[in-house]
Amino acid sequence: MRSIVRSAFNANYELLKSEKYEFSLSNSLALSIYSSTKPHNLKIANLQKGLILVYKGKERVGEGTGFGFPVLIYAKETFFSSSSTVYVAETAGSIKIRKEFNMDRAARNKFANVYLENEKVRGFIRCLTDLYQKNQRFRFLSLKELFVKAGVESAFVKTASVGKIAVTYSITNCVMNVRVDFHHLRRAHPQKVFVLNEQSAVFFRRYSDAYNSSLVGNQIGAWDVVGSEWARLTDLQERVGYRLFSVDGSVLRRGYETMSNCLDWVGLDYEVDPNKEVFDYRIEILGGNC
Repeated sequence: MRSIVRSAFNANYELLKSEKYEFSLSNSLALSIYSSTKPHNLKIANLQKGLILVYKGKERVGEGTGFGFPVLIYAKETFFSSSSTVYVAETAGSIKIRKEFNMDRAARNKFANVYLENEKVRGFIRCLTDLYQKNQRFRFLSLKELFVKAGVESAFVKTASVGKIAVTYSITNCVMNVRVDFHHLRRAHPQKVFVLNEQSAVFFRRYSDAYNSSLVGNQIGAWDVVGSEWARLTDLQERVGYRLFSVDGSVLRRGYETMSNCLDWVGLDYEVDPNKEVFDYRIEILGGNC
């Protein structure tokens, strides 16, 4: 399951030599992380993932990105990660994991097997997507389903890296403090920065927040702003879930999308000030004897 050796870069950490590292939070809950792009689920199969929630021995990430997954948006490109290095530090009562995401994949839309590189075509698709995300009255059109039926789909193309983003997860009991470090980016001035915290929408179907909101499934929306102090996602029976908190200088959004053989994610995602060098936030794992 795990194999680690001492790393010269930091005496407190050890380099993860095996593909996967997993540790228990309780009898029914665990967290796992990969140095590879596993698990290879649906559209983001060839992308890295953040921390994955494991419940009763099964990873509940679906097509989600996991906890603490960075995305960079520049004027003409959106960058993701397909390679990484993972380091682990185990101490009494706590664990630290540092995952260095190499930002080396660019998003492309393609029709059949032809990539849509024409800027006008890509701009039109971005415009439709923004319209879908920002206007609830258009969501009944199921824009992404129309894209799929028309043969337009997203792909992630290997490209020159714009640098690394180091995400450190400090876990004590069932609380995770996450630090996202942008110091090692080689290309400055992204227009937008997102830190995604996503698991499976098939499993985590209930949303609630400090305003006593209670939403299920598609009621959660695709990209709605969370205005309350905190928000959480759980399974329908509220046996297990996770909670995130609003952070100054960022926007917290909720999202939920499922589509057979295409989409399966639900998340609480931050839009971060692109001028920040470090972004800190907290995740609480709920239920499951936590």
